[in-house]
Amino acid sequence: MNHQNTATQIGVRQWLVDSAHSEIGFSVTHLMISRVRGNFSDFSGTASFDPDNLEHGSIEVEIDAASIDTRDEDRDGHLRSEDFFDVEQYPVIRFASTSVEPVGSGGYNVHGELTIKGETRPVTLNAKFSEPVPDPFGGTRIGASAETKVNRSDFGLTWNQALETGGVLVGDEISISINAQLVLS
Repeated sequence: MNHQNTATQIGVRQWLVDSAHSEIGFSVTHLMISRVRGNFSDFSGTASFDPDNLEHGSIEVEIDAASIDTRDEDRDGHLRSEDFFDVEQYPVIRFASTSVEPVGSGGYNVHGELTIKGETRPVTLNAKFSEPVPDPFGGTRIGASAETKVNRSDFGLTWNQALETGGVLVGDEISISINAQLVLS
């Protein structure tokens, strides 16, 4: 089956994020010398778009803030606390797109609003999308990858600790990376 013909036949439809085949990861500078990586394991999302006309699409994602995983239980507990995400009061991180802008080399800028800890700020994801492909189960899927950087202090995540050698324990800039499969619903 020709992928372009598949896209043409789809039109504007609803897509669901397949969280079992997707990842939302992040990294931040630690001790001013290296990067700590982590991810969120519990999230869901929907999108509405035509694969031939992505610039008129939209996407919404909800992340369970308590599902943060940096492979260190003590650190994860601290990140869930009031010092950082305060998951008791703010259990969900949300992203909602406001526009999709095509850029060179088949990429897109997905503009939207990110809400963390009750603070909403504009962000732009640099994204790429695959052509739609049939899966072995009779469905249709599209791959998406996106990256952005945000300042955690913009979202009220300001806890830090000064180092004796100068600098701080945790960097302000957070790199976010998303790799997702979307399933035509």
